[in-house]
Amino acid sequence: MKGRVHSTKKKHIWITQTLLVLMNCYLVLTMVAGVEEKVESTTPILSLSPPEGNTTFLDGTTWCVARPGAREFDLQVALDWACGLGMTDCNPIKPRGACFEPNTLLSHASYAFNRYYQENGNSDIACNFGGTAIVTKQNPSYGKCNYASSGTSSSSPGLVAPSVVRLEILGLLLIILYLRS
Repeated sequence: MKGRVHSTKKKHIWITQTLLVLMNCYLVLTMVAGVEEKVESTTPILSLSPPEGNTTFLDGTTWCVARPGAREFDLQVALDWACGLGMTDCNPIKPRGACFEPNTLLSHASYAFNRYYQENGNSDIACNFGGTAIVTKQNPSYGKCNYASSGTSSSSPGLVAPSVVRLEILGLLLIILYLRS
């Protein structure tokens, strides 16, 4: 009898946790949809700020690189996201790629972060990566490794970059699910 009661409690806990995760997903997606709906329904207001926080219009060309001193674990999670769900082309930082050397986490993350940043409008949110990235005015290119800058980013033909906000929310939800398991 104790085994059956213990099994029933486990099942109730699992169901409760699953429902909480689903409710979180629903609430986040509802908030995003509400924000998008509100933005589309507002009257445009003349602003001197560049679209989506793009600083290249105001201060010249910018790049996004890994923040020195960021924790390795956080950098690795952000790099995995950029090259996975972020749909960044990370082939140049793979072995025999033009940017593989130096073979360091900081270098590889910097390349991937910048590629994502350039392909997603140079917006501040596209250079966050959980606080592991920073915008710089110094060109991080070296040797045969050329970091894209505004106007030179090459995205794969036929691919449309999904909404940055939705991808970051999806990434956050996946991390939450992973940590709960």
